[in-house]
Amino acid sequence: MASARADVKRAERIFGALLCVRPERAFGHIGMATALLNAGRAGDAATRLASARTSAGEETDLVQAFLGLSLQLDGRAGEAMRVLRPVAARGDNGNTADTTEGVRLAQRLLGQPVGIPGSAQQPGLSTSPS
Repeated sequence: MASARADVKRAERIFGALLCVRPERAFGHIGMATALLNAGRAGDAATRLASARTSAGEETDLVQAFLGLSLQLDGRAGEAMRVLRPVAARGDNGNTADTTEGVRLAQRLLGQPVGIPGSAQQPGLSTSPS
C-alpha cells in the first residue's frame, strides 16, 4: 500500500525493515523503488536500485529490469538500454522455462518479443507504458 500510494516515508520504514532482514532479495529494493517512482522520483529510484546488492540470478535480473525502467522514466534512455540489454539477452538461450521475470520485463521494456530465442538482438526501447 505504501508503494502504491507514493508514501515514501512509510515505504522507507516497511522496506527498510525488510532489507535489514533480507538485503539480498529483490522485494525490498523494488518496493522502495516503486514508492519513489509513484512519487515522481524516478532518478532517486534509479540511484537506489543501482546500489542494490542482490543474489545472482533471478533477484539481480528483476532489480536490473526495474533499474532500466527507472532510468527510462527519468529520461535516460541510453543508460536504460545499457542496463536492459544484458538482462534481456539472458533469456536468449532457447529455453523459455529458464526465463526469469526480470528477463521478461527487460524484454518488454526493450519492445522485444518475450521469451523468443534471438529476440534480445533487436534494438529499441519501448516508449509505451506496457
